[in-house]
Amino acid sequence: MTRLQPIVRGGLLALACFSAPAMAGLLNEPDPEWKEGGYTLPAAPREGDLREFFVSSASPNHFYIDEDSIVVGDDGVVRYTLVVRTAGGAMNVTHEGIRCASGTWRLYATGRAGGQWSAVRDEDWKPIVDNAYNRPRAALSEDHICDGPVPPRDRNEVLRRLRGEASTFMKSGK
Repeated sequence: MTRLQPIVRGGLLALACFSAPAMAGLLNEPDPEWKEGGYTLPAAPREGDLREFFVSSASPNHFYIDEDSIVVGDDGVVRYTLVVRTAGGAMNVTHEGIRCASGTWRLYATGRAGGQWSAVRDEDWKPIVDNAYNRPRAALSEDHICDGPVPPRDRNEVLRRLRGEASTFMKSGK
C-alpha cells in the first residue's frame, strides 16, 4: 500500500460525507423556488368511486384510490384519497399528495367515521421509499402517477393509467 492510498481514501470518505446531504437536497428539491399551492379536502370517498391498484403480493391488504378525489395541481402535486382495507376488515382513509419532481409524498389528512377529515400536524414532504409502509406510494408514483420527475398532464391521464388504458398519446403512435 502506498502512502497516498490512506490520504486518497480519507479524502473520498470526507467528500462522500459532505456531499451526501448536499446531493440529497438537490435530488429532493429540484426547484428551490417551488411553493406548494392551496388545496381543498375532498368529500369522503364513495364505494363506487374506488379504483383498486396493485401494491404487493406480500400484502394481505387491498389498496384503492378514490377516483373522484384525484387532482393534478398547478404546483405539480397530484393529490388523491387512499383507502386501505386490511385483511381483518378495518379501513384506513388518508388524503395525500405525490410530487413527482422531488420523489416525495405528503399526508394532508386522515379520514374519520362519518366522512370527516382530521388534518395532520406534520406537513413535511417525505421521500418515497419502496418499503412496506411506503409501498402504496411507490406503486402509485412508479406505475400510475409519475413519468420519472414529470407529473401527468392532467387528471384524465392519471385515471387512464389507473384503469390500465393506453393514453391517447400512445394510441396515436406519436
